Amino acid sequence: MTARHIEDFCQLVHASPSAYHAVAEVARRLDAAGFARVEEAGPTADSLPDRGYVIRDGAIVAWDRPAGATADAPLRIVGSHTDSPGFKLKPRPSFTNQGWLQAAVEVYGGPILASWLDRELELAGRLVLRDGTERLVRTGPLLRIPHLAIHLDRSVNEELKLDKQRHTAPVLATTAGIIASPSGPDPLLAHLAALAGVDAADVGGHDLITVDAAAPATFGLHGDLLASPRLDNLASVHSSLVAFLAGGAAAHEGAGGLVEGAGRPEGAVVGPPASQGEAAREGDTVRVLAAFEHEEIGSVSRSGADGSFLEDVIDRLTGWDPAARARALAGSWLVSSDVGHSVHPSYAERHDPTHQPVAGGGPILKVNANQRYTTDAHGAALWSRACRAAGVGEQVFVSNNAMPCGSTIGPMASARLGIRTVDVGIPILSMHSARELCHTSDLLSLTATLASFYRGT
Repeated sequence: MTARHIEDFCQLVHASPSAYHAVAEVARRLDAAGFARVEEAGPTADSLPDRGYVIRDGAIVAWDRPAGATADAPLRIVGSHTDSPGFKLKPRPSFTNQGWLQAAVEVYGGPILASWLDRELELAGRLVLRDGTERLVRTGPLLRIPHLAIHLDRSVNEELKLDKQRHTAPVLATTAGIIASPSGPDPLLAHLAALAGVDAADVGGHDLITVDAAAPATFGLHGDLLASPRLDNLASVHSSLVAFLAGGAAAHEGAGGLVEGAGRPEGAVVGPPASQGEAAREGDTVRVLAAFEHEEIGSVSRSGADGSFLEDVIDRLTGWDPAARARALAGSWLVSSDVGHSVHPSYAERHDPTHQPVAGGGPILKVNANQRYTTDAHGAALWSRACRAAGVGEQVFVSNNAMPCGSTIGPMASARLGIRTVDVGIPILSMHSARELCHTSDLLSLTATLASFYRGT
């Protein structure tokens, strides 16, 4: 079962080189499960399908509402994000330098710059034509950011300093015989347009990001370690989607058996039911999947968690009735799922000495006193019940007091909606590297726990 789950995850990663591709892949799987796409300017609350989804740029929100559910039915929401750190292509993509053709890029988010050197990269994202239509495009291996040879920098192994402007522009060709006249089309843009089957002159804009062209791969003594691009945060997108599609009591039927019994040892204790207030009208609960864009750059956008997207969908689900919305949110929960830090064996001093989650130990609960993560005691209890019901291990991450703490979509969405929220994820190494590292069992454990959360256990 773990092998099938990991294969399915790797297929989603391959299909999702950009946030826009990730949304398209999630939508494809929702379509196959019978969900209906709803346009934002589409039907009123009275004609809203019970199983549907809305796309806004690189973000998607889906819902599964029981037949006959009232407008004030509580919601169980899992939120993640579709974007990952890297380099975004600038509006004028190509330039020549010392006999090389290079791509003009801008740093997106907080990538570990050195990890992007000397590996084959592809560009992926969307072209927007002058008529407003979009074309998804990906190049396959096309680019490389070359390291300087040690012969020309003898101190490279002692001290590496990369200038974000001068040292990160990838090469994609030499200039001999390929550059058109200065008035001709940009050669990189022309290549992208050709891949999309459109004329370069018709391209009005683009949103394209570099991604590692290599496929995810398992390795290690037991083959249970996984190196993959974009674990942050396709790991949570995949787990939440599989759990969402599993649905209710028939978890294994909707996901092809990917969730059934995941991580549960024989005779595992299933936790007690939630308190009456936290599981009000469980059979009436609306399940929601939210995958946002722009988390890596602060989430302040129309498709980010600090934007109105989820709120707009909830307004539609509650019939634009402020009183019904208030009652619904008062009984609702949001799980903010994003990757977290596994203890690093070579840098253990950077971690809290009493909270050191390790890859393979199960999903992690994220806690921060200053609300960089939203978890409180109620959230901790909710997540513990879900882990026990799924039969998986429980781990807690707290930052070392001397180290800054990152954040997630949780605080923004919680503050905007006034909804109880808990921050969770899987422990990984090499976060924000071009290729990150996790344990395969944690992907399955997170999926099983999110399925338990959706069921209200």
